[in-house]
Amino acid sequence: MRTASPSSEFRMEFHVTRADLAKDPAQVAAMFDGVAKRYDITNDVLSAGQTARWRRAVVRAVDPRPGEHVLDLAAGTMTSTQPFLAAGAAAIGCDFSLGMLREGRTRSPEVPAVAGDATQLPFADDSFDAVTISFGLRNIVDPAAGLKEMVRVTKPGGRLVICEFSTPTNTALRIAYLEYLMKALPGIAERVASNPEAYQYLAESIRAWPDQIELSHVIAAAGWENVEYQNLNAGIVALHRAFKALN
Repeated sequence: MRTASPSSEFRMEFHVTRADLAKDPAQVAAMFDGVAKRYDITNDVLSAGQTARWRRAVVRAVDPRPGEHVLDLAAGTMTSTQPFLAAGAAAIGCDFSLGMLREGRTRSPEVPAVAGDATQLPFADDSFDAVTISFGLRNIVDPAAGLKEMVRVTKPGGRLVICEFSTPTNTALRIAYLEYLMKALPGIAERVASNPEAYQYLAESIRAWPDQIELSHVIAAAGWENVEYQNLNAGIVALHRAFKALN
């Protein structure tokens, strides 16, 4: 590491194929509802099979221990929550897409799950030893507000782990990656995704996202301490880890 079920307001009332960078919560939730059935397989294809590696890196960074309480935000179909349960933690998945939660319930009924908005989490203060969010902070309408809520529900001394798309450290790779996002990814999504337009939002939101250092500052400003990050795949993805103050 380097220093540096949703509530009824989210239920679909109209068909949303994609959200925009304003990230209206109802639109984002409805968009994910529409891709739920093929979400995991589409991600595996678009990431060239890297999702399992990134998930293992998150588990190592969280370091879940038997009996600890772990909150997995933006848990989607619960594939990211299962490893924490396997490690003996009392893990719970939380997402604001009813469609994703239903799909997760179908596949993994043993995984505890709750619907919730990351900016207004339905949990008491100081509830969790660790909070983690993978590829979801970018989709919150107000990431800073979400990070403050994560502080609130974490026990003193508890930890935060964020896995998110980031900025490649090599200039040539960065240029090639942006070309892939904006040109190649939409074409691949047309062939494998249930809602290809949603992946246009994916590409745009990644391009607009802050880099590793900028995100570290946002995390610290929300009240987290000892913020550090680790690049994966040369910075295409980054893990950020931080801790809640003991007092």
